Amino acid sequence: MQIFARVVEMHSFTRAAESLSLPSSRVTRAVKELEAFLGVRLLQRTTRHISLTPEGTHYYDHCRRLLADIEAVESGFPGSAGQPRGRLRVDMTLSLARLVVIPAIKDFHCRFPDVELTLTMNDRTVELVQEGIDCVIRAGTPEDSPTLVARRIGSFEWVTCASPDYLERHGAPRTLEDLSRHHAVGYLSTRTARPLEWHFVVDGEERFVRMRERLIVNDTDGYVACGLEGLGLIRAGSYMVRQHLTNGRLRRVLTAYSSPAVPLSVLYPKNRHLSPTVRAFADWVGEVLREAETGWRIDTDAAPPAS
Repeated sequence: MQIFARVVEMHSFTRAAESLSLPSSRVTRAVKELEAFLGVRLLQRTTRHISLTPEGTHYYDHCRRLLADIEAVESGFPGSAGQPRGRLRVDMTLSLARLVVIPAIKDFHCRFPDVELTLTMNDRTVELVQEGIDCVIRAGTPEDSPTLVARRIGSFEWVTCASPDYLERHGAPRTLEDLSRHHAVGYLSTRTARPLEWHFVVDGEERFVRMRERLIVNDTDGYVACGLEGLGLIRAGSYMVRQHLTNGRLRRVLTAYSSPAVPLSVLYPKNRHLSPTVRAFADWVGEVLREAETGWRIDTDAAPPAS
């Protein structure tokens, strides 16, 4: 099971053999023997690609649960068995990785030197089992899932802002009604394939504003870059723009209008026992996010007077 699971996660017999310090022939033979024992084909093989068959997906899901159960049981005994170790693959957005997680990675390595961490960076929906991902970090309220567990680890706020150049040319909006005279940079949702509306809370009631957009992008770093270039108003996560607000390259507007805090959650497959390695990462990244949240809160209106 361990060999088969590693082949799936590495998408390669050769890389799986290297990671396990085994001969490639041993890995290939183990998977063939497993398929012969079960009487089904688990992997579809071509010269360049390995993919799970429907039976392989079902079996791999159970393998992960069983191996996690074994790891959890062993972690209850003295010795090194319960120490986080092995490969851990985590998926998150590029902006969160670049601005928050990667700057703190040295601390993770110091605490858990036996964990080999792979970070993939996406903003799309990923199939954890099929793509060999152990957990993902996502923003927003997670949808109910029969296969995933969501654990909240932090939050951030939305910040409406623009460059000084844009505000000098167009003035600063003071009310939501003023937004009709402005244009914004649009952000294309990966879920709906439509630009996101802007969400505010006014007197306890939700208000959604559809902005006029002359430019729409689908990357968070590109989105903030458009704001810095004065191409329109932007509404971004506080952790994405904090540095630019501090150094004056962006100025906040509409501070009288709040929006609900956006939760950040780690999601992982629903097992009876959580892997010590996934648990260690979730605990660690939760600490990092909680320490960072204070710095993300911006309480002053840095916008210049409307012209």
